Amino acid sequence: SEAAELLGLMNYMEGLRLITAVELVAPTSDENVTVTDTELSGVPVRLYLPKRPPGGLRRAVLFFHGGGWCLGDAGMHGYDLMSRRISNELNAVVVSVNYRLAPPHRFPAQFEDVYLVTKFFLQSKVLSQYGVDPARVCVAGDSAGGNLAAAVAQQLSEDPEVKTKLRAQVLIYPALQALDLDLPSYRDNADKPLLPRALMVRFWSEYLSADPALRAAMASNRHVPPEAGPLLPLVDWSRWLPAAMRGAHTYRGPALGAAGPARRFPGLLDPRACPLLASEARLRRLPPAFVLTCEHDVLRDDGAMYAARLRAAGVPVTHHHAKDAFHGAMTFLAWPLELAVGQRLFNTCVDWLKENL
Repeated sequence: SEAAELLGLMNYMEGLRLITAVELVAPTSDENVTVTDTELSGVPVRLYLPKRPPGGLRRAVLFFHGGGWCLGDAGMHGYDLMSRRISNELNAVVVSVNYRLAPPHRFPAQFEDVYLVTKFFLQSKVLSQYGVDPARVCVAGDSAGGNLAAAVAQQLSEDPEVKTKLRAQVLIYPALQALDLDLPSYRDNADKPLLPRALMVRFWSEYLSADPALRAAMASNRHVPPEAGPLLPLVDWSRWLPAAMRGAHTYRGPALGAAGPARRFPGLLDPRACPLLASEARLRRLPPAFVLTCEHDVLRDDGAMYAARLRAAGVPVTHHHAKDAFHGAMTFLAWPLELAVGQRLFNTCVDWLKENL
């Protein structure tokens, strides 16, 4: 991908998308679940409907895949397997959303797609069509999808047109802020698979802007506009991180750069792109959360800080920290990429949903 970009053949992300395309599988039904590719409110989704009798109204999970807002697909083998297992084990309707990707689509296109699907699905007539209990619907996602799930939950809590409230939110190693890219987790895991710091910086910059200047500024953590000053306490890891995660690191907040980035890259300060920047008053309205973080992951501290801020706002939170896991571990569920840690994390997540959804 790097070589193709240097030669001017394609964007780096387009090259990576060719690799992920190998993982795509057709929407294939099995003895437990009916799987179809369709659209909800004009947005493509992969829909999973359990076959066994519901014994009442069903649960529902709206799932948003990861891939740094640039990659991924509901039809990738790992996501397809995850969704059909959730559908089967919870006897739940699962809607896995294929939102637009960057480039060419940048923030807020990804958020708008998943929000549109969620808001459409939460209409009483649609819930009734799929036999879903309006009191048992949750949003879920991993990585960039965890970011989108958190942002959707926040926006729904303030939307007067939405009468159905979410029961829960499941955030799997989510990316939640772009103001400080020098957290302890970014320092500890800068060169670890599957998400080195340089790739996460690239994902953020591609999501927020086509301007390569943003990527260069983010790489040195000098991209924060003066207008962000009042928001920095919300991402102050010396306050929000557990002591064990702070380790021996010394806090140094991001340097405030030149004026202008807030106008040129408004997503930097927008909770729809960076849910960790939401006020406590906004967080207070949110449903119970399951937050999964992995030790060997640049995004570890985003999730841990969000769990702490949700608790401070009075939201019930289960923060499951996997000390032996890395970013993306939960998608390693099937041969030849099956890992015991992936199965364990997936089962932990499903068990929480069984009790809380």
